[in-house]
Amino acid sequence: MKIALYARQLSESNHEVANQLISEILNRGAMPIIYQPLFNQLKQELKNLNHFELYNSGSEIRGKVDFLFSIGGDGTILDTLTQVQDSGTPVLGINVGRLGFLSSISKMEITQCLDALFKGHYTIDKRQLLKLDSSINLFGDVNYALNELTIHKKDSSSMIIINTFINGEYLNSYWADGLIIATPTGSTGYSLSCGGPIIAPYSGNFVITPIAPHNLNVRPIVVSDENVISLEVEGRSQYFIATLDSRSVTIDSSVSLAIKRSEFTMNLLRIGNDNFLDTLRKKLNWGLDSRN
Repeated sequence: MKIALYARQLSESNHEVANQLISEILNRGAMPIIYQPLFNQLKQELKNLNHFELYNSGSEIRGKVDFLFSIGGDGTILDTLTQVQDSGTPVLGINVGRLGFLSSISKMEITQCLDALFKGHYTIDKRQLLKLDSSINLFGDVNYALNELTIHKKDSSSMIIINTFINGEYLNSYWADGLIIATPTGSTGYSLSCGGPIIAPYSGNFVITPIAPHNLNVRPIVVSDENVISLEVEGRSQYFIATLDSRSVTIDSSVSLAIKRSEFTMNLLRIGNDNFLDTLRKKLNWGLDSRN
């Protein structure tokens, strides 16, 4: 079995988590394949180990590993999409961040998690992605997102106008700081903090959530992900920001955008009986009020 390990910049206090993970994988007879920048952070601790491989980009592991472990928070999980792309490699999040809706395994549960994984006690959670088509190529071959696409004003400029269409039919012109198009997975992220609803993972929907709208009667709307959502942006400023998850580019008003459901899903590993409803209760502290 081959297991890829990915992380962004880890604090020194979390080096121990990565080291434990590598050691436990080796002890079970599997081969860890470590992301080169992660190895550079850990090389002093790993100097006595030689039973591992390194990789520099997702193309080196795509379709060649059994699992990918993400060490960090939900932002790190979002980054792994650029690593696995459409390969179908299952991703497991080890949470050393904060809230962690997607990175659900705590560092105290690593041994228990690996025991279950190697016994085959896991399920694959297929999460729908959104795909961005644009009049110019903005994000290369990674033009999809697990959480959301956002359009946002640049710097401290005045609000922008996002003309929005669904299957070519006019929906609204949002006068706002920006607009979020979120998947069900992304509904617990940026969209939620802007007043959007929580949507169960397999609902087959997008949620369109305005960011600080000028008109207070403008509210989020849920639409089927079988629709194509088209956006045209205008405003006093010449430039705007477009993001897919944690990746961002600067665009101008000449760029038209179309959002639709991706042709493939991202596979998240679920260990044991953990599920979306359990995660909601834990992360949002539902049920802790003794009156409930």
